[in-house]
Amino acid sequence: MASNVNPTVRRRRLGQELRRLRELKGMTAEEVAERLLVSQSKISRLENGRRSISQRDVRDLCGVYDVEDKRIVDSLMEMARDSRQQGWWHTFGDIPYSVYIGLETDAESLRVYEPQIVTGLLQTRPYAEALVRGALPETSADEIEKRVEGRIRRQERITTERNPLRLWVVLDEAALHRVVGSRLVMREQLEHLIELSELPHVTVQVLPFEVGAHPGINGQYAILEFADAADSSVVYLEGVTSDLYLEKAQDVQKYAVMYEHLRAQSHNVEVSRQFIAEAAKRYAD
Repeated sequence: MASNVNPTVRRRRLGQELRRLRELKGMTAEEVAERLLVSQSKISRLENGRRSISQRDVRDLCGVYDVEDKRIVDSLMEMARDSRQQGWWHTFGDIPYSVYIGLETDAESLRVYEPQIVTGLLQTRPYAEALVRGALPETSADEIEKRVEGRIRRQERITTERNPLRLWVVLDEAALHRVVGSRLVMREQLEHLIELSELPHVTVQVLPFEVGAHPGINGQYAILEFADAADSSVVYLEGVTSDLYLEKAQDVQKYAVMYEHLRAQSHNVEVSRQFIAEAAKRYAD
């Protein structure tokens, strides 16, 4: 796969364009499904970019929408072809959150709230290994290794000098006290966290216990934003058997406002760094 082709993003952009063409035609997803003798859920999945789109699907939809400009059809067909290629993450096996990885790979900025653990992009290898092993106790050693390698590869978005991901993390104090692996693993992880927090494009804040109830009390979430104006922001909610992606403007705005409250209630950057350093020292005892 060419390095500049992201199949997840291609599917998403193609789905947005197909939705736009349907709305210009004044048709509902149900009406389109009836014309093509397919389920309405298939049309919805094609438009939200959660499944691969074949060139035949594009051809059929362009026919329903009376798209006569060959340049438009050819462009959509090319996007469909690109969307069926494999991203770099597929080399690590069947990763459940592969859609998220595709979005993260193309994102310009990422805001994350983590209530239990250090977020994946900032994890050390020993911490990641212990975390995956503990979270998935019936997983084979080979599968654990694949997941960890995939996570380490994702971290290149943070360490690269060319267009690094702008990352803002609000970390609940609980993540500093939950011993993942061992005390040594935790000390090294927190020291690594401090080191990365000093990068100009990485911001880490700690949400202290003393805050009590707060807007993130319902759990982890991430907000991804993209440089291309055609790509709307996405809220990602991780689940055990399935994940949720929110793209409606009102949903994204609600989570963005929640995040602003979390940032305001957290320690500032310098105090957070000192707070993490104190926690790291306790693991050295």
